[in-house]
Amino acid sequence: MANYTTQDIRNVALIGHAGAGKTLLAEALLHHAGAIRTRGELARGTTVCDFDAQEKELGHSVNATTCYIDYQEKHINLIDTPGYPDLMGRSIAMLAAVETSALLINAQSGIEIGTKRMMDAAIGQKLCRMIIINKIDVPDTNLPAVLANVQEIFGRKCLPVNLPAENGSKVLDCFFIRKGDATDFSSIEAAHKEIIEQVVEEDDALMELYLEEDKEPTTEQLHDPFEKALREGHLIPVCFVSAETGAGIPELLEIITRLAPNPLEANPPPYIKGEGKDAQPVEIDPDPEKHVLAHVFKIAIDPYVGRMGLFRIHQGTVRTGSQLFIGDARKPFKVAHLLKIQGKETTEIPQAIPGDICAVAKIDDIHFDAVLHDSHDEDHYHMQAGHQTPPMMGLAITPKKRGDEQKLSETLHKLEAEDPSIRIEHNAIANETVLYGIGDLHLRVLLEKMSAQFGLVVDSHPPSIAYRETITRKAEGHHRHKKQTGGAGQFGEVYLRVEPLERGAGFEFNNKVVGGSIPSQFILAVEKGVRQVLETGAIAGYPLQDIKVTVYDGKHHSVDSKEVAFVAAGKKAFIEAVEKANPIVMEPFVNLHVAAPSNAVGGITGEISGLRGRLSNQTMLRAEQVMIEGQAPLAELQNFSARVKSHTAGAGTFTMEFSHYEPVPPSIQHDLTKSFTGHGSDD
Repeated sequence: MANYTTQDIRNVALIGHAGAGKTLLAEALLHHAGAIRTRGELARGTTVCDFDAQEKELGHSVNATTCYIDYQEKHINLIDTPGYPDLMGRSIAMLAAVETSALLINAQSGIEIGTKRMMDAAIGQKLCRMIIINKIDVPDTNLPAVLANVQEIFGRKCLPVNLPAENGSKVLDCFFIRKGDATDFSSIEAAHKEIIEQVVEEDDALMELYLEEDKEPTTEQLHDPFEKALREGHLIPVCFVSAETGAGIPELLEIITRLAPNPLEANPPPYIKGEGKDAQPVEIDPDPEKHVLAHVFKIAIDPYVGRMGLFRIHQGTVRTGSQLFIGDARKPFKVAHLLKIQGKETTEIPQAIPGDICAVAKIDDIHFDAVLHDSHDEDHYHMQAGHQTPPMMGLAITPKKRGDEQKLSETLHKLEAEDPSIRIEHNAIANETVLYGIGDLHLRVLLEKMSAQFGLVVDSHPPSIAYRETITRKAEGHHRHKKQTGGAGQFGEVYLRVEPLERGAGFEFNNKVVGGSIPSQFILAVEKGVRQVLETGAIAGYPLQDIKVTVYDGKHHSVDSKEVAFVAAGKKAFIEAVEKANPIVMEPFVNLHVAAPSNAVGGITGEISGLRGRLSNQTMLRAEQVMIEGQAPLAELQNFSARVKSHTAGAGTFTMEFSHYEPVPPSIQHDLTKSFTGHGSDD
């Protein structure tokens, strides 16, 4: 491996919808740069990045995979990410490790549901962005229309830095060269002029030179404003390639090495120090001599290798033998083996510098999103996380084999450690262990992995819906708990008030007791009783939320008052107050994004409306492909995937993400309260 500095590093995530060609593009780049001798094939399962058994079976990426290239004295870390909408949570997690997101678009398919979602994620992370249009040599592909659609949806700032020629069999540069041979559309001169005019807007002196003196800026003069334009999203370079034939691969490598930002040029990583509202942003200096700061962006658990943590170094130098802390831990671990990752292969290295991506293995405590550091000066440092779609589609699972309950728990914890886009809950009321994912495919991949890798087969069924309870008005509650058992008794009396909070605000508990009517040591007991009801519900058996509770009075006994008495009094007083506060049951609503052929729009919109849903927007993604957006209650969407496939002959896809809670219709609330209490409520 060549020696390199932070300025020589380029970190690029290949993102986009399934079928755009990300894995084959990574293979083509690795081959052209000499990192591999021969190109692998997806059909044979021989590519560097798709080596997992599930990926070979599906023919698509399931996991995000890192690899690297040393090319023209530059070190390029590539991350190949899954493109299925159900698996994009795994892709979004990778964006924290890079400066540049390269969004691939299949020239035949154009912009798809995953294309737009991953672009939005890259914008949210403030990454420099580039667009790569792949499969340019496929016959009857309308490349001008694809570029026009890109500019319509993502803006006129998306400008080609090279252009296809000779029916997509070659690609010609438009940035470094001002004039040249004929292209398949537009011209090198016109494309070059558009880029220069976009870039010089970032530098007043350069703009004056260009406009008033009609002088072409040099490549050196354009470098800084070009990087600024990338950082601010003022320019999104568009490249053309055929990963299959290799057309445009040398030109793409040239763009990455000469124009993509190094770790010193991109937007700084969003580090904060502290927790919650007290957290403050901190600046990180990518100086190899300073304290180490690194961020764990992926965990991989292998039955043979153990737990492996992949991390991006932001500050300092990590060396073999280094002592690193994980988060706020007091005990460090020793870096016995520092690794570079090339697909499934690992290579030991003596050290890694700011900007680089590497890994450590067999560290049991390392976890996703951890900050690694070598000094307690950096305790309580965190990376601000990018937005993840909350997993909303669930399966209640039980081991098929009796006695595998502990194995199920251990397996679920391993899956949760690897995948930031899943959630595991135990519903005590329904006695269900529920595995939540982004969609059907995501859950299927997880169940198959449980069976193939961990030897665990489970039964599954749809879970109970995560309803919630809340109140709609102020009310007061009172309870006196008095119990005489022959010896010392129990006594506690509580007066409290409840009032609704804004949706999503959670829970507040306030102590307004004066004069010592409830001694301070028993206030925690009152809160404990209240929180017990919060968990189990008051009217339908679902957790309570968005409630403010204020304890304002009570009584105690110098001998008989005990913690258990005030727990009971607080619990009963809270239930009484909730019952007076016009309680309601709420259900989760999700945002729906459905990509479907235009001839299926009527059927899809009818389905959403029939599921108590609301339509909000329709966007033409490309010819004969429409994005339908709306909202619907999660309870109605158990079979929505099958309905979408039915209306679109299998061509439609959809994603959903949690939006908010809304009150259920009165008839549903009546049924839910009746099943909980044994009788209906007329409220």
